[in-house]
Amino acid sequence: MREMMIILFSAILVDNFVLSKFLGICSFLGVSKNLKTAMGMSGAVILVMVASAAITWPIQYYLLNSLGLGYLQTLVFILVIAALVQMIEMVMKKAMPPLYNALGIFLPLITTNCAVLGVAILNINKTYSFVESLVNAFGAGVGYTLALFLFSGVRSRVDKADVPKALKGLPITLIAASLVSVSFFGFKGLVENLFK
Repeated sequence: MREMMIILFSAILVDNFVLSKFLGICSFLGVSKNLKTAMGMSGAVILVMVASAAITWPIQYYLLNSLGLGYLQTLVFILVIAALVQMIEMVMKKAMPPLYNALGIFLPLITTNCAVLGVAILNINKTYSFVESLVNAFGAGVGYTLALFLFSGVRSRVDKADVPKALKGLPITLIAASLVSVSFFGFKGLVENLFK
């Protein structure tokens, strides 16, 4: 249980995929303008991360490794993620049209979101068990949500601030994102000490 808690809180705080590993920056910067859209995107990313971890782990260990096809890992994982995103997109289009329309191009971008692929590959590289992979994927999704939620708040304040002309737009957004990222480095060492 202690190991699971360390994996979960490390994925959320210490090894945050957006703020520490810099994966998924495209959707992070694109969706963070609107809090409602950011939360919808976060829910979809959590669902895709957990579902892709649940599918890719057995594919890797029971299919690719047993057939000696480990070199196809990235290709197979991308195909699995793309299929999951297509299914989620169809469900959202039918069940939640306003959210589907609000997410726009960012929903299909989950397919190419390197954070989702990164979770699936890192679960294998860290030799996590099936349950540990699910916990890590869930923690990574919650970490993505936390980062997106915090940055959405920061970004709404920055957009109203009087910034120099040279920093308006993307430059001040990247500076703000880097400051949020630096703040998460304060959690290093905390998780292991918390669960001793």
